[in-house]
Amino acid sequence: MKKRENTFVKRRRKRYSAQSPKWMVTFADLVTLILVFFILLFSMSSVDNQKFQTVVNSLTSGGSLASVEKSQQSQKLDNILAKVQDYLKKNKLQNVITAKRDERGVVLILQEQVLFETGQADILKKGTPFLDELGRLFSTIPNDIKVEGHTDNRPIHTYRYPSNWELSAARASGVIRYLTNHFSLSANRFEALGYGDTKPLVPNTSNDNLQKNRRVEIIISDPEAQ
Repeated sequence: MKKRENTFVKRRRKRYSAQSPKWMVTFADLVTLILVFFILLFSMSSVDNQKFQTVVNSLTSGGSLASVEKSQQSQKLDNILAKVQDYLKKNKLQNVITAKRDERGVVLILQEQVLFETGQADILKKGTPFLDELGRLFSTIPNDIKVEGHTDNRPIHTYRYPSNWELSAARASGVIRYLTNHFSLSANRFEALGYGDTKPLVPNTSNDNLQKNRRVEIIISDPEAQ
């Protein structure tokens, strides 16, 4: 019986060897492994592409959102500028107060005679209506406000103001003090700057030019420029 079984096994091995050489079995296994390897690589590549596309979409949508917000901020500043210009026109103040847009935001330029006597920093009564209008406007917007004092190049030397530095700084801080005292405005929104005669608009070569350089600038800051 055992002899017959051995003979049967030998025949099967012989037939198997004739049908599939041993190297082919090994080769088939190798090909299968390589196929599985490439399938894994492809699947990993697909996942990475999906992740990459997700990141790209996220960045694109983020950039679009930032662009929309910037456009909205710009429109708000344009609206503020239009309101101020309309007020100046109605009250015939264009000759002594100008309003414009630049990279800083909305800039209001008030000539000295609107708010002060020459060489003084006490706000005149005739200047309070415009400051009141600004106070009401500032109460409706969140923008930070910078107030700059500027003088001409004629020297000043008094007990209160030893130089143009002190005079310009006192004028800037006086405007802020008025606004925060008369309206519910946080002092943290304001910044006072005194430039003396260091930033003239025009050369100090005539009385008209000297007058133009004696001014207060109020900047409604553009949040995108900070």
